[in-house]
Amino acid sequence: MELKIDFHSGPPIYIQIVEQVRMLVENGNLREGDQLPTVRQLAADLRVNFNTVARAYRLLDEAGLISTQHGRGTYVWNAPTEESANALRNHNLSEQVENCFQELIRLGYQPLEIQTAMHHFFLSQKERNE
Repeated sequence: MELKIDFHSGPPIYIQIVEQVRMLVENGNLREGDQLPTVRQLAADLRVNFNTVARAYRLLDEAGLISTQHGRGTYVWNAPTEESANALRNHNLSEQVENCFQELIRLGYQPLEIQTAMHHFFLSQKERNE
C-alpha cells in the first residue's frame, strides 16, 4: 500500500491517510481481507507520528472499512457503504472547517468578520455558477 502525504497541504495528515485508504478500497486496489501495515510500520514508512496513523485507523475502523484484530493485524473489512463513505466525508469536512476557523481566529479575525467573508465567498460562487 503506497500512500503519498503532502506535509504542506491543508488537510491534516490523518485525513489524508483516511481518504487515500478509502479511495484504494473504492477503486479495488485494496480488497476485503487485505492486510494493512501496522500502525507503527505505516508511521515509519510515512515518517509521521504513530498517533497520527492510529487516529486515521480508528476513523476507518469506526466507519466499518477496516478491522483491527489484536495480535493479528489490521485488515480491510469491506467496501464502504454509501452511508459509511458519507460519514467519513462529513467528518473530514467538519475537521477541515474547524481547522480553517481555528486558524483564522488564531490570526486575530473576529467571528463576524469570518461570517461576512464567508457570505461574500458563497455569493461569488453562486454568481459564477449562474
